[in-house]
Amino acid sequence: MVSEDMGMHYEGFCIRPPSEAFSILLQVTVGCSHNKCTFCGTYKSKRFRIKEWDIVYQDILFASRYMKNQNRLFLMDGDALIIPQRKIVPLFDTINKHLPWLERIGTYANAKSLRKKTLNDLKLLREKKLGIIYLGVESGDDYVLKNINKGSHFSEYVELAKKVKEAGIKLSVTVLLGIGGKDRSLEHAKRTGELLTKMDPDYVGALTLMLIPGTPLYEDFENGKFQLPDKYGMLVELREMLKATELSSGLFTSNHASNYLPLKVKFPEQKKQAIEMIDKALRGDIGLKPEWMRAL
Repeated sequence: MVSEDMGMHYEGFCIRPPSEAFSILLQVTVGCSHNKCTFCGTYKSKRFRIKEWDIVYQDILFASRYMKNQNRLFLMDGDALIIPQRKIVPLFDTINKHLPWLERIGTYANAKSLRKKTLNDLKLLREKKLGIIYLGVESGDDYVLKNINKGSHFSEYVELAKKVKEAGIKLSVTVLLGIGGKDRSLEHAKRTGELLTKMDPDYVGALTLMLIPGTPLYEDFENGKFQLPDKYGMLVELREMLKATELSSGLFTSNHASNYLPLKVKFPEQKKQAIEMIDKALRGDIGLKPEWMRAL
């Protein structure tokens, strides 16, 4: 038996969305069930598994004693939603029993985990405070999605988004500037904007691709098979993506540490203003973040 007074039990390198910075971080899975994306090195050192219930339970008890000022909880690692419904429902019940003050539970998901959850499954989790799902889409270009081994495609992402939204859960989508390379840059940007329009998520986070040594995409870069757009190419891509995106009331941001130009765009009213700001940056009227300040 593990004592709940020993602190939270985290295994390996753990990540969470920027918006979950002040949330209770509960690691219920280790790694990513997909773990095949060519650009991602986050979970390469972890073999995916669902964590032992005893350890998760002790972490919940620890949070119940020492984290009473935090009203949100985020489930880690890469896609906690992959936990089968028969196991994830008792997990949510236990969380809500011991942390009744929580206002929202969030989690990463991927196409595989969302594919396995029915609409009724998601509605039930929504009743148990699952308030937001973070989905890494990366691109709306099926050619790019196939090349980076995302395991999904344009039309499926549209259907998955519809299911999440119909369940009453907020959807936050991540896309990657530069993931199409120089050759596919504008097509990637345009198709991604079109996908975002059809998905109509509550939030969009545009990150800029940073190549990670040891990943297949980095090897392609080293061998000359993949060319990364320069900082101005990334801005042109962002402009094209925004131009092709129509959200009913969402928030589009590019304020991640990896981005050259931080933007926070409320749709639809601030779209034109954001494109004008990108144009100023392309003309050199606005400075860009220097390379040494960029990070994952």
